[in-house]
Amino acid sequence: MFKSLTQPVRAPPVNYTLPAAMAMPNPFSLSCAKVRWPPLPTSISGRRQDSLSSIHFGCDHSNRRVLTLLCMSISEIEKAKKSEKEQEREEAAMGVAEVGEPLGFHMPAEWEPHSHCWIGWPERCDNWRENAVHAQRVFARVASAISAFEPVTVCASSSQWENARSQLPKHIRVIELSMNDSWFRDIGPTFVVRRNPSKSGDAQQLIAGIDWAFNSWGGVEDGCYCDWSLDLLVARKILEIEKIPRFSHSMVLEGGSIHVDGEGTCLTTEECLLNQNRNPHLSKNQIEDELKAYLGVRKVIWLPRGLYGDDDTNGHIDNMCCFVRPGVVLLSWTDDESDPQYERSVEAYSLLSSTTDANNRKFEIIKLHVPGPLYMAEEEAAGVSQDDEAKHRLPGTRLAASYVNFYIANGAIIAPQFGDKKWDDEAVRVLSKAFPHHKVVGIEGSREIVLGGGNIHCITQQQPAI
Repeated sequence: MFKSLTQPVRAPPVNYTLPAAMAMPNPFSLSCAKVRWPPLPTSISGRRQDSLSSIHFGCDHSNRRVLTLLCMSISEIEKAKKSEKEQEREEAAMGVAEVGEPLGFHMPAEWEPHSHCWIGWPERCDNWRENAVHAQRVFARVASAISAFEPVTVCASSSQWENARSQLPKHIRVIELSMNDSWFRDIGPTFVVRRNPSKSGDAQQLIAGIDWAFNSWGGVEDGCYCDWSLDLLVARKILEIEKIPRFSHSMVLEGGSIHVDGEGTCLTTEECLLNQNRNPHLSKNQIEDELKAYLGVRKVIWLPRGLYGDDDTNGHIDNMCCFVRPGVVLLSWTDDESDPQYERSVEAYSLLSSTTDANNRKFEIIKLHVPGPLYMAEEEAAGVSQDDEAKHRLPGTRLAASYVNFYIANGAIIAPQFGDKKWDDEAVRVLSKAFPHHKVVGIEGSREIVLGGGNIHCITQQQPAI
């Protein structure tokens, strides 16, 4: 009855919009069924236009089912009605070429200038203990620290807007925006830029945002919570607020699973991107082709695994390894051979030592020791409302704590501090040496973020300056 789209969508950033998502009451009795709609006709104004719509019926946790509907946006229909000349004028203004052709956009490195930073506001009581009051204080601390170096926007739900506003400095913008949880690295847009020569010969910087597909880090079976319908709209809302063109993609990908050097190299992990709970219909080569096309990179380096204990994200790269500058990386490390992390660190070190970046540079690898093993305490787990709508937080669980999960602001490094003085101090020392022109700002109490499944890099999303 329906034809599945088996090839990855290839479309120009700025001109192509996949379906928007909206949550609806569930009038059905189906459970976890998925319907794929056929692509659009192959010719709209002489160009190929692929579109994928999905309906998820149900997320059966304690007989509660959630319906998420992805439907073709009105803008896609309206665009088909435009004249050939009008469409071509718009595409030329935005620097858009034929669908499927390389467009010259790339994801800039995180240390390149930002216009500002986006952060969500935590509230769900089945992930953040004591109704998120502890996490909110630390989120406010992170936002305040970043705001000393670049503008910050914090997004909070309607029920939390006043609370967020009261905890944040007046110079931080607080807007109302719904979400299922506050991991803006993963649910926010991935910004890409392009330098486009103008008639005067000057280079004009263009910006767009990639809106990846999202499935709560694993879908109905393996995800962190069963209803992510609000998360699906976050990237689109941010881009509309900023009046930035949206580049939509059907591939499931979170921002924390990729890291780029801005010069053609991307880091990621096989543990995450090749996990069957993300894009089982895509091969490694196909995923790599999409990363190259959409991020503007020429080489993808695949580390086998991420940080030990990072089960929520299935081994995101931003907990394991990141670029300091082209040709230089920081790697989560431990000298304790009895720690399960040791094998992963050695494995990654060996691979990085034997490869080069997109410009054929050998890597300088800086080891950044993880804190002593941290575990969720009984009282911390007891403070979480354990229900069947989200992944349970169990006492004794090894926390995925890593100092690599920091944020690079304009002139500053905003780094986690876990209360392990020896390794907290060592992290500040290593980061200060790695980034000599940045001020390292440690965020005390970062344990509260890691209790929820991530850290500072996970809750932030930079918007490049243009």
